[in-house]
Amino acid sequence: MPVSELPTITSATSVPSSTDVLVVGMAEALGSSVLVGVPDDVDKAWSKRSGSPLMEAAQTLGALPKPGTVVALPGSPVVVVVGVGGVDVTPEQVRRATGNAVRAAARLAGDRSLSVAVSLEAVEPEVIRGVTEGALLGAYSYAKASATKAARPIGAVTIVSDAPAAAAAVAEGETVAKAVCRARDWVNTPANALYPETFADDVRDMAKGTRLDVEVLDEKALARGGYGGILAVGGGSARPPRLVRATHNPRGAKAHLALVGKGITFDTGGLNLKPADGMYTMKCDMGGAAAVLAAVAAIAELKLKVKVTAWAPLAENMPSGTAYRPSDVLTMYGGTTVENANSDAEGRIVMADALVRAGEDDPDLLVDVATLTGACLVALGERTAGLMASDDATADLLLDAAESSGEPFWHLPIPEEIKDNLSSDVADLVSSGKSRYGGALTAAAFLREFAGEGRPWAHLDIAGPAWNGNAPRDYTPKYGTGFAVRTLVSLARDLARG
Repeated sequence: MPVSELPTITSATSVPSSTDVLVVGMAEALGSSVLVGVPDDVDKAWSKRSGSPLMEAAQTLGALPKPGTVVALPGSPVVVVVGVGGVDVTPEQVRRATGNAVRAAARLAGDRSLSVAVSLEAVEPEVIRGVTEGALLGAYSYAKASATKAARPIGAVTIVSDAPAAAAAVAEGETVAKAVCRARDWVNTPANALYPETFADDVRDMAKGTRLDVEVLDEKALARGGYGGILAVGGGSARPPRLVRATHNPRGAKAHLALVGKGITFDTGGLNLKPADGMYTMKCDMGGAAAVLAAVAAIAELKLKVKVTAWAPLAENMPSGTAYRPSDVLTMYGGTTVENANSDAEGRIVMADALVRAGEDDPDLLVDVATLTGACLVALGERTAGLMASDDATADLLLDAAESSGEPFWHLPIPEEIKDNLSSDVADLVSSGKSRYGGALTAAAFLREFAGEGRPWAHLDIAGPAWNGNAPRDYTPKYGTGFAVRTLVSLARDLARG
């Protein structure tokens, strides 16, 4: 499956003459509003044509330094003025501002394909990367199934910067943005087109022409290997499960990072059937697998000196005569037995198998990513993900990576008493807690049992921000968001630096 068609993107030291839309900023400095990135020739041409300064016209139409404000001034080129906050901007500020501006530009396109130049006086490489990512992520739209191919509203983007490292920073930002969009595409693809077998095939296709090593275990190999959790969850579907491993192993790697992503390609709840309304969006329940697989591809393309192994347990959770039942006792990979309390708590079951297998390679850090619990969504809302970890140092490592990437996480505890929820009279563990309170913490405590004693481990519950059922905002589209890809790439970059 190809990544959605994105604009071509380049860097330049000045605004190209072919530009249809010029994006500039409005910032606050010493209590006053100032325009950022307006070329002198554009400013003079505007004043000569309209009889008033560009700043005056922008403010008349409502332009403000406040982030999220966007105003379009007609002309050739059209000038889009976007609020960026203060003069000293962060990568996330410009990422959001650029995303807003590019989405505004796309609304002007009609049947045309526009060329956009973004001029925000970005100099630092991380800020240039932020501008690049914001432009491409803001331009993303999932191509709907149709007999008619829709026009691409934004055909080309130029990042205007005279920084010596601008071209390299734009290239890095493009790689990361394309990975996020690949994850979005996977999440948005209907479950009748993306199921364990086709998802695994896509990963193989993604790896062609790269140095990624991909291995896929089918249902027969899973049975031989003793992957009781994945087989149980996938056993109710006519489409059998898979376990995908994708490895980036460069010479000179300074650390080994293992990633595990939940890959439930559709979740009905199994025999514990979900309500109809709660089932409609469940094609997104493989957002964790999409994130880790897209991230490892970006890490490989960036040639980061860190070994990364991404594991994706893929299954459909369906009700049928062969579905696993509440009260079944499952023997997981590695031998631990689990009493199944609820067939709609399937994500932790498939991930347990993959966590144990990932641990056999003795990684320096193990991170799992999952759209795991509605409880985390209730606790943290739709835009913030939960982070639970083996220790505070590991949590801080993930929080630093998340902050630098602009993705919001909140550190939640795994209280000692939570482990009592996992005791079973008939197996080593029970899959779901006896209490309905603290569901996200109980799920994390369960996964911790399979992460390996003494190994640095983090669990990212992305149930809220992986899917946006509301209107697009900033660089975030409606539906699949590709959340956590940027954090994982940032984490790998930090580990490569030692």
